[in-house]
Amino acid sequence: RAMTPRANGTLSGKSLQEFVLEGFQGGLQTQALLFALFLALYLAAGLGNLTMIVVITLDARLHSPMYFFLKNLSFLDLCYSSVIYPKALANVLSSAKVISFGGCVTQLFFFSMLVTTEGFLLAVMAYDRFLAICSPLHYPITMCPSACAHLVLGCYGGGCLNAILQSSFTFSLPFCSSNHIDHFFCDVPPLLLLACADTAINELVLFGICGLIIVGTTLGVLISYAYITVTILRLRSGAGRHKLFSTCGSHMTAVSLFYGTVFVMYAQPGAVESMEQGKVVSVFYTLVIPVLNPLIYSLRNKEVKENWSLGPIHALHAAAT
Repeated sequence: RAMTPRANGTLSGKSLQEFVLEGFQGGLQTQALLFALFLALYLAAGLGNLTMIVVITLDARLHSPMYFFLKNLSFLDLCYSSVIYPKALANVLSSAKVISFGGCVTQLFFFSMLVTTEGFLLAVMAYDRFLAICSPLHYPITMCPSACAHLVLGCYGGGCLNAILQSSFTFSLPFCSSNHIDHFFCDVPPLLLLACADTAINELVLFGICGLIIVGTTLGVLISYAYITVTILRLRSGAGRHKLFSTCGSHMTAVSLFYGTVFVMYAQPGAVESMEQGKVVSVFYTLVIPVLNPLIYSLRNKEVKENWSLGPIHALHAAAT
């Protein structure tokens, strides 16, 4: 659809009705390969996380705070990959590759909310392990079901607040005559490149808030695991040490993968200009990590591993019976 620029070269809110998602460059063979890769990873992420949710829900042995948080993590992974990849897959097969203005706003809002919520949730999961290992006598009282629910709601509240800020700041900008987004989904960095106005404040908000969230949650995780490590090293039982390190190791692996890639994308100067690198990094944390998380946690947790060793379909049946 043709855009009608103003005299100063900007597009008004009325004329800007859609964006074009450029996605990855390449010929027909490259696009077909990308479609097959994205589809395979998306189906794997969906099946893996859905299986985790159902197994934890149905297996009474897994009704504990740690698995309650893990179920919510799987739900977030399932949701934010679904916010992006159905549209991305459709655009790979389409020559138009368009997304409506409202669709772009909605996609950015929910993506920002869900990813930020996951960042907070990973910190809460570290705090849960800290209480379980360092204060086991008070743990059942401190991490009662209502406290767990409030912590998860707090994570969603923080995610929603960040999404409101990022979306409102980004879409309040005047956009230039081009409506082509150099990305495969609507995200803040590529949208800032389309703006005609000075984006210094927007970049400050992006890097400032994301940096604060990443640094704050990372410090929470590191402090929690510092206390956990000291406590584990005091244990006399080698088997006990191995079990605790195995359980905590899965979480540290997930934290390192998630925070590392998000930091590269959003919390370092120059991230906005490097869109080609950004696309690859985005695929990793929006699709590869949702595939890896169920494997990381299931392979390192005995209770889940027992069900998963039967295969996803049998795991659901075993949990139900």
